[in-house]
Amino acid sequence: MLSILLKGMIIGLSIAAPVGPMGVMCIQRSLSGGIRGGMAVGLGVAVADAIYGAIAGFGLTMVSGFLLDHQAWFKIIGGLILLWVGIKTLRQPTALPGTVDQPKPGKLSSDFAASFILGLTNPATIVFFMAVFTAFSSEGLHFDSRGAVILVLGVFLGSTGWWAFLSTAATRMRNRLTRRLPLVSKLSGGVIAAFGIGAFLTLFI
Repeated sequence: MLSILLKGMIIGLSIAAPVGPMGVMCIQRSLSGGIRGGMAVGLGVAVADAIYGAIAGFGLTMVSGFLLDHQAWFKIIGGLILLWVGIKTLRQPTALPGTVDQPKPGKLSSDFAASFILGLTNPATIVFFMAVFTAFSSEGLHFDSRGAVILVLGVFLGSTGWWAFLSTAATRMRNRLTRRLPLVSKLSGGVIAAFGIGAFLTLFI
């Protein structure tokens, strides 16, 4: 079972590590609100990854088929959320250099919810997990219910581990970027909004 857990952690790390809008959002929240802000974003994505891992691991083909058939709507929803987050980031005031804008519980929960929904509306995630489990099947690796649960736990731990690392690294970089925090925050908002526009453009490609 330990090997299954390790496989899950590797899968979770693989899906979380590539740079994308959630990575930018995690870094921006860590710079503005410390590690708690970044982890609120990361945990939302990790939970979404675990759900997709469960869908693939338990062979819920009806659910995965529905998600793939309606991926255009997911792109629209995800694009709108990214635009909203990006514009909100551009408009929000940045904490003064040398200070940390400690996020309120409501802010943390909204960041978690936004990243969770973004994670669920990413069609590439379910495609990734289906490809991984198809590869496992072709190698003769099959999991019972207990094994699938452990694998999903590993996916969550691997994804969470990456976001914890990224949040910690970004928070430590804050002291080196004190004078540039307003610029970094604005750039982050612009990049997140650009990802939202990109999601819409993929509908026509």
